[in-house]
Amino acid sequence: MKEIKKNVGHFAANGAGSHRKSGDPTNRKLHLPSRGRQRFIAAIWITAGSIAALVFIIFFAISQGWIGYVPAVEQLENPIDRYATQLISADGKSLGSFSYSQDNRFYASYQDLSPDLVQALIATEDVRFTDHSGIDVRGLFRAIVKRGLMGQRSGGGGSTITQQLAKQLYSPSVESLTERLLQKPIEWVIAVRLERYYTKEEIINMYLNKFDFLHNAVGIRSAAQSYFGKTPATLTTEEAAMLIGMCKNPSYYNPIRYPERTLERRNTVFRQMVKAGFMTEARCEELSAKPIVLHYTQLDHTDGIAPYFREYLRVTMMAKKPERSDYSKWQQQKYLDDSLAWETNPLYGWCNKNRKANGDPYNLYTDGLKVYTTIDSRMQQYAEEAIAEHLGKHLQPAFFREKRRKPYAPFSEDITEKQRKDILDRAMKQSDRYRALKQAGYSEKKIRENFNEKVEMQVFTWKGIVDTTMSPIDSIIYCKSLLRTAFMAMDVRTGQVKAYVGGINFDKFRYDMVTTGRRQIGSTMKPYLYSLAMIEGFTPCDQLLHVQPVLYDEGGNAWIPRNPGARRIGEMVTVQWGLQVSSNWVTAYLMKQLSPYSLVRLLRSYGMHSHIDPVVSICLGTPDISVSEMVSGYSVFANKGIRVEPLYVTRIEDSFGNTIATFAPQVNEVLPEEAAYKMLYMLRSVVDGGTAGRVRYGYDITAQMGGKTGTTQNNSDGWYMGFTPSLVAGCWVGGEDRSIHFDKMDEGQGAAMALPIYGLFMKKVYADKKLGYSQSETFDVPKEYANPCRGYVPMESDYSNHTGIDDLFN
Repeated sequence: MKEIKKNVGHFAANGAGSHRKSGDPTNRKLHLPSRGRQRFIAAIWITAGSIAALVFIIFFAISQGWIGYVPAVEQLENPIDRYATQLISADGKSLGSFSYSQDNRFYASYQDLSPDLVQALIATEDVRFTDHSGIDVRGLFRAIVKRGLMGQRSGGGGSTITQQLAKQLYSPSVESLTERLLQKPIEWVIAVRLERYYTKEEIINMYLNKFDFLHNAVGIRSAAQSYFGKTPATLTTEEAAMLIGMCKNPSYYNPIRYPERTLERRNTVFRQMVKAGFMTEARCEELSAKPIVLHYTQLDHTDGIAPYFREYLRVTMMAKKPERSDYSKWQQQKYLDDSLAWETNPLYGWCNKNRKANGDPYNLYTDGLKVYTTIDSRMQQYAEEAIAEHLGKHLQPAFFREKRRKPYAPFSEDITEKQRKDILDRAMKQSDRYRALKQAGYSEKKIRENFNEKVEMQVFTWKGIVDTTMSPIDSIIYCKSLLRTAFMAMDVRTGQVKAYVGGINFDKFRYDMVTTGRRQIGSTMKPYLYSLAMIEGFTPCDQLLHVQPVLYDEGGNAWIPRNPGARRIGEMVTVQWGLQVSSNWVTAYLMKQLSPYSLVRLLRSYGMHSHIDPVVSICLGTPDISVSEMVSGYSVFANKGIRVEPLYVTRIEDSFGNTIATFAPQVNEVLPEEAAYKMLYMLRSVVDGGTAGRVRYGYDITAQMGGKTGTTQNNSDGWYMGFTPSLVAGCWVGGEDRSIHFDKMDEGQGAAMALPIYGLFMKKVYADKKLGYSQSETFDVPKEYANPCRGYVPMESDYSNHTGIDDLFN
């Protein structure tokens, strides 16, 4: 100001009209700096005002949703689960959720967090967390000056914990720096809003529940379990510091791959805690000297409880109306099945059949629905345990032992080397690796060389997922050597599905053998034929000569069924005895008296939807049927001739708790009551003294029940169907390919492969008294039908050696 006044006085003393040379520097000194400075200052203020106005306009536009995406207030009130569809079990447990980010399954409350976790997070990521309202102006200015202007990498970041949470919740991943810079203002607006709706404790809790610690350890609860085998509340100070240290960059500070740098980062967290006043120097030195000790366990969120069931619901409920153009030629049956389901199954395509108030279809990922399922979490657990116990501890090791050092393993000795090579080639060409290499332009020769090079990979074992080094082609052989299974249990009256296991491991083998897969059913077909005979006037005590029959098809070709382990050849036997010991000859005799067309029509009433050729050999189980269809079909025998369709969901609620859909059992009459009682009598005899006798002596089950074993040609498929007065269940076990099976009958029959899973399951169910199932429960049968063959006196040989005999079809 003094300089400005001095210049003005000097100008007045010399007079306005004094002569000056046009180039006189004094003139420039007196006049140009003054006007230039004023213009400069004005420009600064205009620029600053313009920037401030622009910033205000930008932030106002962001807050109004004109620029970018800012979630609605309702979403901010519950950002983790507000829009995810929740699945609830019949016993009130959470089965998981459907959301675009499937990472909120294992939630920890703030009370579950150790104080060390909270202190380490604040000290390391946002030391003024308790003082700001979402944006740390001081930290932001420091980051701009030191990192942006001075280029100091140690200048610190400007993002608060709340801003990082906003990024986790609402910012999609971007690759360019420009896009990331555009995201920042949006995150600032969201951060301020989050601070308005949440306490500091809730923000920390949400941040730790959303952070991805890698290796499928999403959220602090999963991370504590995965890396240390603990809960968040029981973590030690050094364990908490290691996990918080990973928050800077979990890939770079990965304790599995980079233990040294992770240790250094953990110790940095200790030093930050000292600076923040959460730890003494002495304590820091003491803890820094300790090594990182992990108790690492690979987690898999796709496992959880009932993963195959959850996926079935997702696909079913989100299905669209089938259009023929969307299906390949070989998917004709799939198109027919889906078209039928669209018309008859209320759950199939429910989201697209029903509309919200605004006219849009429902969406499982965004509409915050609650789907109340029929699954009982306890029974589901028992089913999964039974499978792991039988397959993991007994059957799979037995299969490995049988195939050990066999050049054709894991296939049957009956196939040729060329057939084996063709199967492996098909599997290779169906793999993602093959398609990726092909798309990248690799030649067939290079691709095959690649498939024979050893690489690091993870494989499934019954002891857990294992890291190993193996060539891709060897991994295909290994995966094919793993036996597969499917199991489903259902209430015989309501159709409510209580347990659903579609395979051995959802993450590695996602093909669902309960509803999607179909396999030949072997002798579990026989009760359907026998029921047709009961409708046509046969009785369980009708007698016939037990000899090998000859049947002729429509073309006049002879079909002569085999009967391995046949007994009482040339003797008179009853129809009931034929089913009890699963005689192929008795079954073929009945087929000869009946019509395969009539049987196919009856199978439709039993709920079999796939194509079935009306040939005489279907009586021994040649058609491919799913486990769910079989379970539904066998409900007829326990339910007085009434079949009930599987029911998976009882009701659906919207995000406000309003019931928007209810589902009731779908039933149809298949058998007259009299025929149903006759079938019940015969199927109970299969358990009490026939091929399913292992249920009694192997698992100490005394309850009234019926059942039927089934084994297909060459032991390719093992089946067991069982039912009590209130529960029907079915189990299938086999290889991925039909040529993968036991070579010997001892382990290859249905009574050895599938029945034990049912036995273990029922034993667990009866042991859990809270479930309400009792071994004293009885079938409701009128006295006159309790024993249709009361006058028949069986021979002693009728029931001898039944425990080692199962059935085969030809």
